[in-house]
Amino acid sequence: MADETYRRPPDAAESVAQEPMLADGADGGSAAPDPDSGGIGRTLRAMLLPILAIFSAFVVGALIIILSDAEAMGLMTSDPLAALGRSWTVVMDSYGALLRGSIGDPVRLFNALVALDWVEVRQTFGPLSETIVSATPLIFTGLAVALAFRVGLFNIGAEGQLYLGALFAIIVGFSFTGLPWFIHAPLAIIAGFAGGALWGFIPGILKARTGAHEVIVTIMLNFVAYRTIDYALKTGFVQREGRSDPISKVALESAWLSPIVEGLRAHWGVAIAVVATIAVSWLLFRSKWGFEFRAVGLNPRAARYAGMSPGWSTVLSMVISGGLAGLAGASLMLGGSSRSLTPGFSPGYGFDGITVALVGATRPAGVLAAAFLFGALRAGATPMEAATGTPRDLVVVIQALVILFIAAPALVRAIYRIRTERTLGTEVFAKGWGS
Repeated sequence: MADETYRRPPDAAESVAQEPMLADGADGGSAAPDPDSGGIGRTLRAMLLPILAIFSAFVVGALIIILSDAEAMGLMTSDPLAALGRSWTVVMDSYGALLRGSIGDPVRLFNALVALDWVEVRQTFGPLSETIVSATPLIFTGLAVALAFRVGLFNIGAEGQLYLGALFAIIVGFSFTGLPWFIHAPLAIIAGFAGGALWGFIPGILKARTGAHEVIVTIMLNFVAYRTIDYALKTGFVQREGRSDPISKVALESAWLSPIVEGLRAHWGVAIAVVATIAVSWLLFRSKWGFEFRAVGLNPRAARYAGMSPGWSTVLSMVISGGLAGLAGASLMLGGSSRSLTPGFSPGYGFDGITVALVGATRPAGVLAAAFLFGALRAGATPMEAATGTPRDLVVVIQALVILFIAAPALVRAIYRIRTERTLGTEVFAKGWGS
């Protein structure tokens, strides 16, 4: 029609430029963007709901502790005040033991420092060391899932990518002899990245070329990775000499990730994880590639209109995502106690990475914090059970509750009476899901 006005579709640059949230005003209109909408301010707002979800999970966990305590429940009818006191005590004892089991006892540390007993000081850092050990692979897998989310992809294959990274890392770890550690260890780490990247490339290229759904492909590739490890551990090249059970040769000492403190299990893999967090943050928010990634994740059609290639972004992001998960496998092989590969060596770090990414609001800094939270829960579960008798399964319940509250942001907003904000798409983690 002659009187119709042509409206050009918004391009990707405009879409990404409008990424900060616009709060709904009282009159139903949109308020102007907050000048502090970028950087730390935006990150804090993005982390508000995950923090409240974690707090809510611990509150419900406290109720479960009370309900499972026979003495507290017995006092409910006869002496309610005593029941409240008992409930408070049992919850504080349980969570206190969980905290001491994950980061250590500050009183014990202070006494050791006063006495200048350095052996005791080192032992007091044992719980924190175990938290770091548990958190290190979670950082890698959380970053892997978060990066894919930013491009609109749901990478459920981090577990399989972790397995392939572990296989490549352990092969390089025992195959190259006579190399100094500053060459051998980086080679093994790079091999771990390459193994995961190869496993991430497959769903990426299938998605870009054929439209195959990455969720289905990555789930299937997880099982292929399991069987690949089983096969490799039965070959003479990988299987340890003189053994009939599926276990690989031991990585040479020159490829090991050495402990940060001698006598503790925390190793320098955590430093690599922190560097990876910084690198992913730079990639996503400071580089041209990251701009294209986020543009494709927000609106693939607008990104294509602006001259970007959604297919290229899909493949490259899945390669990097798989490589990050592969680094988790390399850290487990080169920094673990056995330095060898066995079936089922991962307790599900790849799948836990999905939770870590969601709790971290798919932001690298948030992923780092969430990984340490879940690492602390893992490390403190057994000491809590030993000290108070509270079952370690409570930690699993808390993790499940965190997922529940993260998956129901409307419930968290209703509980804490938080005003709903209107967004322009950044809350959609994976646009391919269900499409």
